[in-house]
Amino acid sequence: MNPELLNPLRWKKSFLLTVLIGFLVVWFGFLDSYSLYTRISLEREKRHYIERTIQLQQETEILNQKIEALKNDPAYLEKIAREDYGMRKPNETVYRIQPK
Repeated sequence: MNPELLNPLRWKKSFLLTVLIGFLVVWFGFLDSYSLYTRISLEREKRHYIERTIQLQQETEILNQKIEALKNDPAYLEKIAREDYGMRKPNETVYRIQPK
């Protein structure tokens, strides 16, 4: 057998070094305020907010297009007034058909 492995002092030092390295890995991986787990969670949250921002920008663009159409297109304005608000022209009869 190797006499170095049988030396209790050497074995104790390697054990303590292993425990210390394990502790540091656990500390920096999970317990520290800037741990790997926290960073991964924050990156995931950041991606979510970026995707949500893009989605909201697209919705804003669609709404701006509808606003411009309402301001500049009388046919679109009439369509919205009829469909959404049930308005009609004078001397016009509206028939509503209810689905069964």
